[in-house]
Formats: sequence, structure tokens, C-alpha cells
Amino acid sequence: MQVDLLFGQLFPDGSTIAVEDDLLRGVAQVGGHTVTVVGTIHDAAIGVELALAMAVGVLATVQNHPGRAIVLLIDTQGQRLRRRDELLGINVYMAHLAQCLEVARRAGHRIVSLVYGRAVSGGYITGGMMADSCHALASAEISVMNLPAMARVTKIPQERLEQLAESSPVFAPGAVNYLRMGGLESLWGDDAAAALLAALQARAEPDALGRTDPRRVAGDARGGRTMALRVSRRVSGDALD
Repeated sequence: MQVDLLFGQLFPDGSTIAVEDDLLRGVAQVGGHTVTVVGTIHDAAIGVELALAMAVGVLATVQNHPGRAIVLLIDTQGQRLRRRDELLGINVYMAHLAQCLEVARRAGHRIVSLVYGRAVSGGYITGGMMADSCHALASAEISVMNLPAMARVTKIPQERLEQLAESSPVFAPGAVNYLRMGGLESLWGDDAAAALLAALQARAEPDALGRTDPRRVAGDARGGRTMALRVSRRVSGDALD
């Protein structure tokens, strides 16, 4: 999707968002309030520089605009697979980005992510799934690993993985399957501006342990992840005993 069209759909009240190589950074108006926009474009591979630039955008909001909501716009092929980035410690840079988002959350910033293009692997986990709620356009492509790569890593024949993908969303790419697993809260259609406003205004009710992450519950209710909820409850129960 062309970002100018995306900005118009998401922010009809106006936005000032700069495109700097593979980085999106700026502000927009949503429901009469200013929000910070940080994200990626051009199916970006997230290397050390891009991860650090996104983290800077998050921390600048925490420092200069207390309580301002943050919208993450995601279009990434995952972490950059280069020897230079590995030697510089790309895992540490991506962990730093995730930690910055957690700092923002604890400081009272509502964080919403939207996959508008592609979302793959660690690039999505650190820069998208760290949000309070994750959403995607119906046309978005989401995957941790494609089936041929999964076959090489797991040594399971690709034909068998394709069979499993027909009945289990855990093995199948696609936004609909991530919705079934609870990784996404919703898919957005034509009225993306209203959906964004609702996501920013929503507040999850904490469970008995004070947790507000609904993904395990959603994955269980939608039949996409049938073990995560019961295992987490069992672990929590053992910890309290």
C-alpha cells in the first residue's frame, strides 16, 4: 500500500510523517489528540541503525510528551541478515527497542501497532508485538518463517508442514492465522481511522495476577493456540502455591 494513501485512511484529521530511508517518524491527529508515529517502510530489513532510530523516536516521546500515545506502523522483512549486524549485536539493538517500548508503556503511553505491509520474524516481534494491541490490514502478510525455511530448520518434510498448516494456524502464515492465534487483536478494513481510534481508547482488564495481555485468552477462544492459556495458568498456579 502507498503510504500517502495509508496516512489518509488512518489520519484524516492530518499528519506530519517523514520518510527517512526505511524509517517512518512523525506525528498525527487522532480523535482530537496528537499521537507519535514510528515505523518502517519499503519492506525494511531492521538493522542496528534502524532499530536504534526507532528506539530514539520512542524515548523522545517519553521524555518530551508524557502520556502521548504511540502508533507503530509495520512493514518489515525481519532483522537484517548481515555479518556486520551480527558482529555489532543486532540482538541487543532489537532488545533495546523492545525495552524502550516497555519503558513507554510503564510511563503511561498507550501503544498500538498496525501491520500494513509485511511483518516477519524478529522485526515484527520487537517492533510490533510489543504494543498493547496489535492489528493488521486485511491485505497484510505476516509470518515467522516460510514453510520451505521451516522444513530446513526442523527437518520435517515440507509436504508434512503443508498438511499441518491446513489444520493448524501455528504452521501457516497469513494475517488471518495470526488473528486465530491471538497474535492480532483485529483486522482492519475500510474504516481504518475509526478502528485506530477505538484501539487507542481501549483498555484491557487485568486478570487475577494483574496481567493485561489478552493474547493467550484470544488464541484459546479462537481455537488457534489451545495450550498456551492452560500452560500459563498452570505455571502461575504453581508459582503461587
